[in-house]
Amino acid sequence: MLAVSFVPDLIQDVTVRTARPQDVGALVPLENRCFTTDRMSRRSFRRFLDSPTARLLVAEADDRIAGYALILLRRGTALARLYSLAVDPEARGTGMAARLLKACEQAAFDDDRIVLRLEVREDNAAALRLYARSGYRRCGVVPDYYEDGCTAIRMEKLLHGPSLAAGQAPYYAQTTEFTCGPACAMMALKHFDTSFETDTLTELTLWREATTIYLASGHGGCGPFGLATAAARRGLQAEVRLSPDEPLFLNSVRDPEKQEVMRVVQEGYRRDAQVLGVTSGAPPLSARELAGEIEDGALALVLVSGYRMFGRREPHWVLVHDKDDRHLIIHDPWLEHERHESPADAANLPIPDAEFDRMAKWGRTGVRAQVLLRKAQH
Repeated sequence: MLAVSFVPDLIQDVTVRTARPQDVGALVPLENRCFTTDRMSRRSFRRFLDSPTARLLVAEADDRIAGYALILLRRGTALARLYSLAVDPEARGTGMAARLLKACEQAAFDDDRIVLRLEVREDNAAALRLYARSGYRRCGVVPDYYEDGCTAIRMEKLLHGPSLAAGQAPYYAQTTEFTCGPACAMMALKHFDTSFETDTLTELTLWREATTIYLASGHGGCGPFGLATAAARRGLQAEVRLSPDEPLFLNSVRDPEKQEVMRVVQEGYRRDAQVLGVTSGAPPLSARELAGEIEDGALALVLVSGYRMFGRREPHWVLVHDKDDRHLIIHDPWLEHERHESPADAANLPIPDAEFDRMAKWGRTGVRAQVLLRKAQH
């Protein structure tokens, strides 16, 4: 087939629209023309077309698809990620990439996202210039990110609202499916003491100290008093806010003997908490009330619904470490590797206040659990 050359004037006739299933046949060869590594397959395009958390856009010119862009929407947050942007080599220099990027920003905005993040090859000078001109700032570097070993430059842009708070707490991704609470505690401990070691052994040690023994399946999760006592033993001032104020997760197992073990273990954590000076008894805080505690120097481990975060009905701990006028900024220690997530997708997530108040409860009884941590006063 004879290749059709695009000229700069053609950009006037470009239409950017949502991709349709029949576009996949044109997207696959376009992908192969644009990239030599990290290519998306036909199956991947179809999966993203069907995903409720993906937006696939195409640029159409002269009845041909000359470019596409894919953004991923982080569930339950105000964050979007530009996963891929491609323009046919024949159409480069026409402004089509800028048109697609602007359409991505609008699509993210329409989905109530305030930040668009991306990764770009450090040797892609043209793309780096495009993103810089479009208002994106560098926010990280990831060596050996691409299949060929090339380094990625991470960039982000605030789409609307005031300057986004980024916080100071370091990010740590949990290394197992059951250590979200310990991973959050490690991030808080590292925040208050930069010499604190964050590694897998420490993560598992904290889990052993704080686990509730059982959950519905697999290894046990961690409760608020267990996490609070583990943090208090390491020098932090801890406060537990829990509603209803009773042992957690008992309904996640059916065996009465297991339930009794969980109840006894959690009562032991409560006794330890009293000895260590952990305070409790006050009701959980709303998003704006938590923002006030963060303003005063606290960090908060908060139990949320895993369903609102990543589509699984299970309790999950996140770390609240900053805020702005309308959002709490969290670190989510869980990375969805099958969705190609990186720390750029899980660190410094801006959660709208109303969404946070919805997600910060778990189970049929609406359990709300928060562990507020502060630097100890001497």
